[in-house]
Amino acid sequence: MMIRIDNGLYRHGAFTLAIDLRVPRGAFAAVLGPSGAGKSTLLNVIAGFEPLAKGSVMLDSRDMTMAGPAERPVTAVFQDHNSFAHLDAWSNVALGLSPTLSLDSKQRNDVDRALDLVGLSALAKRRPGDMSGGERQRIAIARVLVRKRPILLLDEAFAALGPGLRREMLRLIKALHASEGLTTLMVTHQPEDARTIAGSVIFVDKGVVRAPEDTPKFFASTDAGVRAYLGEWT
Repeated sequence: MMIRIDNGLYRHGAFTLAIDLRVPRGAFAAVLGPSGAGKSTLLNVIAGFEPLAKGSVMLDSRDMTMAGPAERPVTAVFQDHNSFAHLDAWSNVALGLSPTLSLDSKQRNDVDRALDLVGLSALAKRRPGDMSGGERQRIAIARVLVRKRPILLLDEAFAALGPGLRREMLRLIKALHASEGLTTLMVTHQPEDARTIAGSVIFVDKGVVRAPEDTPKFFASTDAGVRAYLGEWT
């Protein structure tokens, strides 16, 4: 599903963020930029958690500017995995389909499939407190899958994980992005993550969301803002 924001302006107190954006259907874009630049704000605008002061949010051909988060074809995963400690993994995933956990047979099969895709079938009856950080994030990703929404937003979803687990989760996300045909935006503070799995980079800096740029081109850029952000990283 294509993401389009036309002449967008977000305002909160003295902070403003100008957004003119086109993300093609099926793209995988990393969102990079200095701390406080507005990366999470961009995702919140797309998801409907934050309103624009002006401009429009189009998801495919639908104007979703005034639509609430529940009405948008979007699922977001945050650093906090939002698992419920008193429920097992299966039930935590099932919440993506029904807050009462009243599922029909097809929905139950969907939960089973999602757990299988993220490698948690054997841990379906285990509670989050008895699982690792990576396993808890797999619950959140399985919940994404059962909701079957075509846009996936990842807001530093794996920042709390160690390097090995983070790479493992990124490989999983990349595989699911391809198999499920998702349009994916991923906020990260790790340039290597973007270079490894993202097809394009959206750079947010000095109150402006820049247009997506092919990943190799972004990392080779001589732009002063990009070079200052990357520093000595190569």
